[in-house]
Amino acid sequence: MDTLTLDAIRDAFDSAIPAIMATSDLEGMPNVAYLSQVQYIDSRHIALSYQFFNKTRQNILANPQARLLVVHPVTAARYCLTLRYLRTETAGALFESLKAKLAGIASHTGMSGVFRLLGADVFCVEQIKREAGATLPRSPARNLLPVLRSASVRLAACADLDQLLTETLSCLERQLDIRHAMVFMYDAMKERLYAVASRGYDTSGVGSEIALGDGVIGVAARERAPIRIGHMSAEYAYSRAIRASVRSNDPAAVLATEIPLPGLTASRSQLAVPILSGISLHGVLFVESPQELRFNYDDEDALVLLAGQLGYIMERQKHLADASDEPATPVTPAAQLQGPPLLVRHYAENDSVFFGNDYLIKGVAGSILWTLLRDHVEKKRTVFTNRELRLDARICLPDLSDNLEARLLLLTRRLHERHAAIQIRKTGRGRFELQVSQPVELVEAS
Repeated sequence: MDTLTLDAIRDAFDSAIPAIMATSDLEGMPNVAYLSQVQYIDSRHIALSYQFFNKTRQNILANPQARLLVVHPVTAARYCLTLRYLRTETAGALFESLKAKLAGIASHTGMSGVFRLLGADVFCVEQIKREAGATLPRSPARNLLPVLRSASVRLAACADLDQLLTETLSCLERQLDIRHAMVFMYDAMKERLYAVASRGYDTSGVGSEIALGDGVIGVAARERAPIRIGHMSAEYAYSRAIRASVRSNDPAAVLATEIPLPGLTASRSQLAVPILSGISLHGVLFVESPQELRFNYDDEDALVLLAGQLGYIMERQKHLADASDEPATPVTPAAQLQGPPLLVRHYAENDSVFFGNDYLIKGVAGSILWTLLRDHVEKKRTVFTNRELRLDARICLPDLSDNLEARLLLLTRRLHERHAAIQIRKTGRGRFELQVSQPVELVEAS
């Protein structure tokens, strides 16, 4: 295979510049066509997207030999690959990964009906030839191993979820120069993801939600596969603006969103990586940039490894919390407060909680807050434990696998960023205090 390897040129598979594929039938009649997706598999194999039963497809099934021309998006170097068709996969990790990337693009462009993957065609690369022509200088290669090693040490030392998420975003910014990032946790019961941490945006977006399968974040979660988009076309930006306009004119859609999702107005590169522990999905790590082609295969590899460690640590912290929550404590009387009461309304239908007319939170986090406030008002309590919340039938946690710590963190951060008269302060492992600075009036709304 000459001296060139697939590992050395895999950035040319990012589809910033469409690949060109040449095939021929058994009589030698050639056919040339543009190709939608090329995906690196390993040092000898690539996968090509099979979306239409066209002449290219007919030729491949009859004659497995093909040529593929790819162009490096930075240097403009051209490479001609000699391919041999091996098989088509319609299920499994490779198919799901290719489908996830295609579906993520289609979800944003409104072309889900067109961008439909029928299979992942696997090819052996028998030869790589560099085509003659002028090229631009390549950016210096980055060695991400020392960065990952440093980040790994820092994450492993985190004692709880709050510290873990803060340190993760800090490592992304300081060590990987990724300035816009979000972390989402997964609600398996509702099949939705909710933001628990972000960095680099005007608003935190903590509490905003995304449905499983919606956009690059939702699709990465649904398919348990990373999705990386490195170039946003004018059509992409336009279609997203149109949908945003439609949502803004649809009161039902606005009410459903409630907490706006933060994001760059001119995002050019995006990477969504599922946070997994084995086959269990904890959430999604999402990064973006206004720079085109900001994230390459090396960045994807690095964030997949980072997300894998996040998943492992989250699972470990959850089990430690389950095993070491301190027992429930006697009721701690709340101090008598003066002044006008804060009206807190609760809607049982979706456990949404409002301070006055201002929406705060919903779902499990809303149910937790309402339970805490009821005990505060009725029993004058201020000190609580995670263990008693897990066992409290009023909260209706989906099951023991639900991440209570993530819900408490979400609630804590929402209260903090709202500068509310009600705050939550952690006082130890599995223990926290409800701090209330004015009288509270609870209303169960219908």
